[in-house]
Amino acid sequence: MPELFIGGKWTAAAGGQVREIRCPADGTLVATVDEAGPKDAAAAVEAARDAFDRGPWPGTPSADRGRLLLRVAELLERDKAAFAQAESLDTGKRLVESEYDMDDIANCFRYFGNLTAAGGTDRIVHTGDAGVDSRVVHEPVGVCALITPWNYPLLQTSWKVAPALGAGNTFVLKPSELTPHTAIMLMRLLTEAGLPDGVANLVLGAGATSGAPLTEDPRVDMVSFTGGLVTGRRIMAAAAPTVKKVALELGGKNPNIVFADADFDSAVDYALTAVFLHSGQVCSAGARLLIQDDAHDTFVDELVRRAKRIPMGGPFDEHARTGPLISSAHRDKVEAYVAAGLAEGAVLRCGGKRPTDPELRNGFFYPPTVLDDCAPGMSVVRDESFGPVLTVERFRDEDEAVALANDTVYGLTGAVWSQDVGRGQRVASRLRAGTVWINDFHPYVPQAEWGGMKQSGFGRELGPAGLAEYQEAKHVWRNLSPTPQGWFE
Repeated sequence: MPELFIGGKWTAAAGGQVREIRCPADGTLVATVDEAGPKDAAAAVEAARDAFDRGPWPGTPSADRGRLLLRVAELLERDKAAFAQAESLDTGKRLVESEYDMDDIANCFRYFGNLTAAGGTDRIVHTGDAGVDSRVVHEPVGVCALITPWNYPLLQTSWKVAPALGAGNTFVLKPSELTPHTAIMLMRLLTEAGLPDGVANLVLGAGATSGAPLTEDPRVDMVSFTGGLVTGRRIMAAAAPTVKKVALELGGKNPNIVFADADFDSAVDYALTAVFLHSGQVCSAGARLLIQDDAHDTFVDELVRRAKRIPMGGPFDEHARTGPLISSAHRDKVEAYVAAGLAEGAVLRCGGKRPTDPELRNGFFYPPTVLDDCAPGMSVVRDESFGPVLTVERFRDEDEAVALANDTVYGLTGAVWSQDVGRGQRVASRLRAGTVWINDFHPYVPQAEWGGMKQSGFGRELGPAGLAEYQEAKHVWRNLSPTPQGWFE
């Protein structure tokens, strides 16, 4: 069956190209899918443009749009097992993690469904003139290009698709070429839920051939992208000639600050989860451990002891606690990253080389790795590895902790661990990051905004601001009793 979805119809790639999707855990073939090119991207944009300019969706009452999103949430819950399995096969992620993701995805559609159905974003502007009706209304941006990454394929898609639809937009979705299957499945659910033809369109393929044409097309009104910093810069440049609206989430190099008075067992446990969940392939991963001098030796020794015991395995291995990296090329990058850190003087405490277990030889596995005695100027401290690599830096006091934490071009997330309530609040208020946790790491809810500062990007997903990203504010002024002004008599 063809896998591109354009104008309400499934179609094969115009150029006839296909791509093999293989499971990162063992290299087995998952499926062969169509590989879109510029011609397919242009056709998808044309379908979305026509659906926005002449179709019913932008003018559909917000209550009805909200009900459709709520229906999608129900369908996702119905098909949770199938979606989770597809996501684990594409990513190599443990099945239990994919199942958690599916719950979050359904909750995202439910949140935006309720928010959209409630309406209430328009407001009356009191001008002081009883003869004027003045109000600000919110309208859809138009045609949106939604470009999503491979680490959380459907989760990141839901953060874009749900508010885009809730606001009344049409879209072209371009998922990562490595992990396309849950995006394909979502198109079927949107159709089943009753979304009109042409509102949702899907192209598969590499960024250069199917993503870049979307960012350059003058018929596209907005680009929302989650991915790497280098690609984000290219998208900004490509969108500039047509002055598109752009929203970017570009990853992070996220500090996890642990003071000596932190609850020891909890802080160690969360520090492991912060960096090694999904093999570190998380934009918000706590990949920088900043530990107070007095606690360093005991804390890092225990963290290393536990990291060495983390079992690796495929998505359906019940004993595994972490899985493979997404590809051979990505594992090569992580290996080069660690080698550069060691050359700069970091001390390897565990990991650092491919596993020798024959059961893992066909997958792209790399063990949990801890690099101690790191300094601010090192590449491993400044650059994002997007792998299971933790760097450890020491600090003396609160001011130094904040200075080290903020000494990065990124600003996505951060955390502070202390039993001193005042200290936790002070440090959180000084961190330049879009999300800060106190005595926790990783949780989020769809009601709260998510996004970065500095070169982690701009714009927000989730929360009321996540819906507003896909809306334009328009001021409508109505003179209730116009009379001649006489300016030019």
